[in-house]
Amino acid sequence: MQTHRPLPRLTFGLGADFGSGNAPASRELPEEVAVALSYNGSTQAVMMASPADLDDFAYGFSMTEGIATLDEIESIDVVQTPLGLDVQIWLVPQAEARLSKRRRTMAGPVGCGLCGIDSLQEATRIMQPVPKSDFHMSPSEVMAAVASLPAAQPLHDLTRAVHAAGYWSGKLLAAREDVGRHNALDKLCGHLIRNPDQTGAIVLTSRVSIDMVQKVAALGAPMLIAVSAPTAHAVKLADQAGITLIALARPDRFEAYTHTDRISQETAHVA
Repeated sequence: MQTHRPLPRLTFGLGADFGSGNAPASRELPEEVAVALSYNGSTQAVMMASPADLDDFAYGFSMTEGIATLDEIESIDVVQTPLGLDVQIWLVPQAEARLSKRRRTMAGPVGCGLCGIDSLQEATRIMQPVPKSDFHMSPSEVMAAVASLPAAQPLHDLTRAVHAAGYWSGKLLAAREDVGRHNALDKLCGHLIRNPDQTGAIVLTSRVSIDMVQKVAALGAPMLIAVSAPTAHAVKLADQAGITLIALARPDRFEAYTHTDRISQETAHVA
């Protein structure tokens, strides 16, 4: 399916010609479709998402939500239906048995990552600490990571209406886009677990809520960099999970909230 399409619009604004009207034109807008995530024939979640990178979405969602590991997924098929897309994920028997014990049905609008969870304990679960590593970034690298993400957002360039999640380790190694911030992160995670590389930092165009930290912790990334602010609970969880949380990041500044020891001192250049 296409990820965007032009739609007609009129532009109004203040100016010398205000009230005179403008010539009709069009704007590229992102597609937002219902995507069902079905496991062994039963629908587990329905998310409104961009219809791209759906294999990555399936792998990433399965992993970050604790449903199945990479080795527990046997196959993935994307089936188009009159109402949307059905991503059919087939699990090995042990993963299916584990899933059947969970009581979770999600109907997820793009702004919500915890819709439908029927347990307060599940919604606020504390993640295992991320693995120990010597990963660190200097302040200039943090700002370079933020500055690199716009170049990897072609759908945003066209529509100005989607989020992105990127992975930085010395350079931007991968990025995924979606109308939903959680979906963009899941798609990136799905790509990363199938294409493991060196340890790096997650870079987000969105705010940081608790569920975003939970997904980063599930991936095991030691650093999370976001352009918007975090919630107080997200900071608490990042601290417990051993994640360096950086927010309000710009190409010239940022704020660090947890595990700031991974932010190294700049080394002066000697000619």
